[in-house]
Amino acid sequence: MTSPEPAESRTQTRTQGRTAQTATLAEIAREAGVSAPTVSKVLNGRADVAPATRSRVEDLLRAHGYRRRRAEATRSPLLDLVFHELESAWAMEVIRGVENVARDAGLSVVLSESAGRLTPGRTWADQVAARRPHGVILVLSGLDESQRALLTSRSIPFVVMDPAGDPGADVPSIGATNWQGGLAATRHLVELGHRRIGAISGPSQMMCSRARIDGYRAALETAGLPVDPALIATGDFHHETGYRRGLELLRRPDRPTAVFAGNDLQALGLYEAARELGLRIPEDLSVVGFDDLPVAPWVGPPLTTVRQPLTEMAEAAAKLVLALGRDEGTEAATRVELATSLVVRSSTTGPAE
Repeated sequence: MTSPEPAESRTQTRTQGRTAQTATLAEIAREAGVSAPTVSKVLNGRADVAPATRSRVEDLLRAHGYRRRRAEATRSPLLDLVFHELESAWAMEVIRGVENVARDAGLSVVLSESAGRLTPGRTWADQVAARRPHGVILVLSGLDESQRALLTSRSIPFVVMDPAGDPGADVPSIGATNWQGGLAATRHLVELGHRRIGAISGPSQMMCSRARIDGYRAALETAGLPVDPALIATGDFHHETGYRRGLELLRRPDRPTAVFAGNDLQALGLYEAARELGLRIPEDLSVVGFDDLPVAPWVGPPLTTVRQPLTEMAEAAAKLVLALGRDEGTEAATRVELATSLVVRSSTTGPAE
């Protein structure tokens, strides 16, 4: 009689309250027509595997729900931090927060950028599998199904910070109260007496950008003011776009007397547009930003903005991904939103008579 296979050679998944065994590496190797060491190479992100073989093995690992046991997953002392773009003071605040937690945990941070894409490339996923970090934090980004399966099979936890879209109910995420922030910014301008209030949004495909503009619309509608689509310009969260969209809004014959700029970088671009057109802030134009970057109190005039707790959000994301890595039983469906708050400075006042 054949002796039973050791328990540690199998992984287990929990389905509807019962424990069900999945395929072993040896079984996956037989089904793929390769050796067990080849399957192990794929799991470890080794480069010396033919692309077709790698794809076949990955498909079988995903189909069988294979998940490497935590005890088997020797981790490197690293945290992976992935940005869709890495070029602003906004990113520096996030890096600072992750570094704070990583330093206390004795870990180093690996930075990656997906060049504006909302999901990293396949090469990145293979590199992460080879590094075997303690966890992955994705900022304004996400993972496709195959990337999620690859990290899950290696027991590499991941968290999305400020997700670009809906990350899914089973994906841990850290965000901010963007809708409430857009509402507070616009309500502040309404309470000052402004009636023609423009907005420069962020990218339309980003959930945080849509939420801020939805808050802007809600504040106008609650105050009984019309939402004029001609006063809403689409931006991309960059300084240059704030400048260009600002010129378009401010050159209108019925220009707005106040603008909610969507983020601080666009607000600073709007400052430049106003100066070029000879408009004074706040006497001729009130401006509200979003983020409260370190530069906001030091520009002229100091910027009224919605504080997004970026460093605290990054710290929360890093702590969550480490907690997920320590506890195999931790539920992944964790979604946290940190509060935003309006910081009133000198860039807003009532409209000129």
